[in-house]
Amino acid sequence: MRASRLLSLLLLLQNRGRLTAAQIAAELEVSERTVYRDVESLSAAGVPVYAERGAGGGYRLVDGYRTRLTGLNSGEADSVFLAAVPQAAAELGLGAEMAAAHRKLLAALPEGMRERAQRVRDRFHLDAPAWFRDPDRAPHLAAIASAVWEQQVVEVRYRRWRAEPVVHVLAPLGVVLKSGLWYFVALPYPAAPGRGPLTFRASRVEELTVTGERFDRPDGFDLAAYWEAWSREFEAGLYRHTARVLLTERGLELLRAASPPVLHDALAAAEPQPGGRLLARVPFETVEQAVAQFAQCGPDAEVLEPRELRERLLALARAMVRRYAD
Repeated sequence: MRASRLLSLLLLLQNRGRLTAAQIAAELEVSERTVYRDVESLSAAGVPVYAERGAGGGYRLVDGYRTRLTGLNSGEADSVFLAAVPQAAAELGLGAEMAAAHRKLLAALPEGMRERAQRVRDRFHLDAPAWFRDPDRAPHLAAIASAVWEQQVVEVRYRRWRAEPVVHVLAPLGVVLKSGLWYFVALPYPAAPGRGPLTFRASRVEELTVTGERFDRPDGFDLAAYWEAWSREFEAGLYRHTARVLLTERGLELLRAASPPVLHDALAAAEPQPGGRLLARVPFETVEQAVAQFAQCGPDAEVLEPRELRERLLALARAMVRRYAD
C-alpha cells in the first residue's frame, strides 16, 4: 500500500511539476504529515525531489527527471476503460484505481502528448445521467461488479415492478450504464438448456449474497451485442398499441420533439391528406400515456383511433373548457 502511494506521489510531481504538501495530501487522501514522511522516503531512495521555500514554494523534481515505473496493475487497467465517466468508476468501486491509472498514463506519455491529453481532460466532460432525474441508488452495485470480474455466483433478493420480491441465483456476466441507470446481465444458475441471459436493474437488488461458487463464462458472449438486441426488443415491446392521428405540420413537430427516437420512423412515414393535414400511425404504451402525449399538441393533433383514446382526449378537452370557463 505504501509503495503504491510513493509511486503515486512521484507520478504527481512528474506530471504536474511543483505541488504543495497540502495539494499532495488532498490528491492522495492522506495527511500532510504522511506527505512529509513519504517525500523523505523518496529522497532517501535516490529520487531527486526537493522543497522550495516561500509562498510559492512546494515540492518538485529536478528538471528532466522521469521515472519508468508506470506499469498498471489489474485494477487500474480495468478502470482505464471508465476514464470518461469517473462517477461510474467510483460507483463500481474503481475510483482510486482510475485516479492512479490516469497518473501512470500521463507519466508514460511524451511531454507534448501529455500536455495535449491534459487539455482534452480540461475541455471535455461526459455527464452520463439524464436531466431531471435523481441518481439511481444501487448499494449492491460494487458487489455485482466484483461478481462479474471474479465469475462468482450470487443469490439476490430482487424487487420486481409492482410485484413481490423474488430470490434469484445468478451468474452475472456484465454491467451496463444506460442514461444514469445501472443494469446487469446474468444467467440463471445452474444453467439450463434454452435459458438465456436476463437483464436486471441494479437498484432493485435488495439483498445480495456471494455463494462461494464460481461459474464458467459462456464462450462467445458479447455484452454490447446482447444489450443492443435486448434494448431494441424492450423498446418494441413497450409500444403494443397504435393510434391513427391527423396532424398539422406544427403538430408533427411537437409530437416529434416530445417522442423518444423509437417513434420517429412512424412520424416520418406520415401521409399527406386532403386539407393539408398528415395521417400518422403512432405506437403508444398505454392509453394514459397517450392522452398526455397527444394532449400537449392541442388542436394540432386529432386522434381518430382507437375509440377509447379519442373519447378520453375529448373528455379531457371538455374538462379543461369547464375549468377555464369557471
